[in-house]
Amino acid sequence: MTLPRIVVVGGGAGGLELVTRLGRQFGKRKRAEIVLVDRNPTHIWKPLLHEVATGVLDSGLDEVSYQGHSKAHGYQFQRGTLCDLDRENRTLTLAPIVDGDDNVVLPSRHLDYDYLVLALGSVSNDFGTPGVAEHCHFLDSPHQAEAFRHDMLNTFLRYSDPERRANTKLTVGIVGAGATGVELAAELYGASKMLNSYGFTSLDSGQLEVHLIEAAPNILPVLPERIHKAVHRELERLGVHVHVDTRVTQADERGFVTADGTRIETDLNVWAAGIKAPAFLSELGLATERNHQLKVQRSLQSVDDERIFAFGDCASCLQDNGKPVPPRAQAAHQQATRLYHNLSAALDGKPLTDFTFRDRGSLISLAHFEAIGSLMRGASARSLFVEGRLAKVFYASLYRMHQFAIHGAVKTGMTVVVDGLNRFLRPRMKLH
Repeated sequence: MTLPRIVVVGGGAGGLELVTRLGRQFGKRKRAEIVLVDRNPTHIWKPLLHEVATGVLDSGLDEVSYQGHSKAHGYQFQRGTLCDLDRENRTLTLAPIVDGDDNVVLPSRHLDYDYLVLALGSVSNDFGTPGVAEHCHFLDSPHQAEAFRHDMLNTFLRYSDPERRANTKLTVGIVGAGATGVELAAELYGASKMLNSYGFTSLDSGQLEVHLIEAAPNILPVLPERIHKAVHRELERLGVHVHVDTRVTQADERGFVTADGTRIETDLNVWAAGIKAPAFLSELGLATERNHQLKVQRSLQSVDDERIFAFGDCASCLQDNGKPVPPRAQAAHQQATRLYHNLSAALDGKPLTDFTFRDRGSLISLAHFEAIGSLMRGASARSLFVEGRLAKVFYASLYRMHQFAIHGAVKTGMTVVVDGLNRFLRPRMKLH
């Protein structure tokens, strides 16, 4: 008997959690064939990319090999990029894999499915702003985060020259004061202190100037007022120049130009403003929003095809209040759980259940300096405001919860011990 095949495209936080549960429940028990498709060979939790970008986190130690993980958890992994979809024949096409010299390593392939799940996440939205694509770093992938880290280290080295250091500051411009932009701004000050302590550079944090630029009236515009005000104060205490109500109209290799004609000179440019789903999703013949998010029903099924599901940042799922589910890690985690149950129901011929997002609160980490947030906003009319050491414990627990979902209790516990040992055995940041 041919087993039903569930193909999940995208091994981000939600996608990997979903195939792990499906593989354990159905793959290992030979009730279904579970396949994960991703263009990369390894996974790293996306909320940690700002730490990869500053070298605080060594991606080589924290990344998960899909191939090795799949063998342990009952699913198959195929490396590739989705480039076409044949809904009538339930077949997707994967683009050829080529090496750095454009030699074909693996030719184009076709993959049949009974149920298809699209979990492709999102990328930064430059809104067509001139110069951004050419002159700004993005932090949408480990590769981009590593590229920024190398550029950052080289910039610190250049500014270690005594003549240059005496006359100016090293300046970083970050456009977008959402979680990524805010956390990166704070991490840069922590990274500069560590680089100086290791003798990598003679610059100290007092010679670092970070400009955080946001078009909205406040930083962290989607979070509660008490949080964004507290974070704003802490950023300014660190030395960050916060620009709100400031829209960038142009970027070049030396900085940004704002809507009122002001020029902000920088040595490094980062664009972390806005998100959109991958553009090719609008070419698959499925209904999408303007930002290429796939339109899905509350059951997370495509509005066009009941055999196709989408969730996470690449999907637009309206809630009871008419607003879409916010593009946050906790939403993807909750949707992965709902989708696991809905796919289980579909395999058993049972009705599917609607997804309801429950806001568990928000936490922002400002490197080792501070953490601020609120908890259980969705479970109570009142939220619990937390900051300091307690908030940092809760923030760290978010990553441990993700590790628990993909590794289980034993391996996660061992990882916690190893991470603790590495704090004493290895440098506090990646210096090469």
